[in-house]
Amino acid sequence: MVDRSFADLSLAALYDTLNPWGPGDDFYLGLVMSAGAVLDIGCGTGRLLGRARREGHPGRLMGLDPAAAMLVQARAHEPGVEWVLGDLRTREWHGEFDLAVMTGHAFQVLLGDEELRLALAAVHAALAPGGRFVFETRNPGARAWERWTPDRVREISDGNGGVVRVWHEVESVAAAGDRVTFTETFDGAHWERPQVDRTTLRFLGPDALDRFLREAGFAVVERYGDWVRGPLTPAGPEIVTVAEPAGRYNQAS
Repeated sequence: MVDRSFADLSLAALYDTLNPWGPGDDFYLGLVMSAGAVLDIGCGTGRLLGRARREGHPGRLMGLDPAAAMLVQARAHEPGVEWVLGDLRTREWHGEFDLAVMTGHAFQVLLGDEELRLALAAVHAALAPGGRFVFETRNPGARAWERWTPDRVREISDGNGGVVRVWHEVESVAAAGDRVTFTETFDGAHWERPQVDRTTLRFLGPDALDRFLREAGFAVVERYGDWVRGPLTPAGPEIVTVAEPAGRYNQAS
């Protein structure tokens, strides 16, 4: 569980070690390989599109991320992908993509209502007719943040024979329960002091997600509670959403 906001090269280099390839990556890779042109929003280290290219994807692949340090890792993964520094406001979109994805819970860094509306409007504009937008968020019913405690320390290799210790600590939970601010601390011998990354995530349930998606002109066509396409349950870990443009974006709030 690592946020995609890492700006430091030494931290970005640890991302894939902290988050090894798993069932969620397999889920998205299958979608990417069956789509002609793909936009990965918040692509992080680029391993999804990089692997798709290495496995023979012949079409257009674009990874978009606001952290330059993450894109350094992405370009090392695969130079044959369009890696773009920025967010969905970086450019105008004109229906270029058959599939847009947001992996690694990147959707949860969209904190404000207007920020979320603008992002969904941009995704809608980026999709060609018949295109799909696929993303996942942590199910608020699972209350994952209750397990983000400093006593749960992970130890990983720093890639140079050393060990990095990583732990999380929740600072605050909003009264409404939909925003959680926490720190992620990295401690290793090659830093003079522990490195601390502070993040706020928004936890939206399926009803709230659907409300924003409908307003943005999307229709939810599939919804899962895990990476094997099981049903969504009240306390299941994930809310995996597959949506399609269903009409013109409604700018009314």
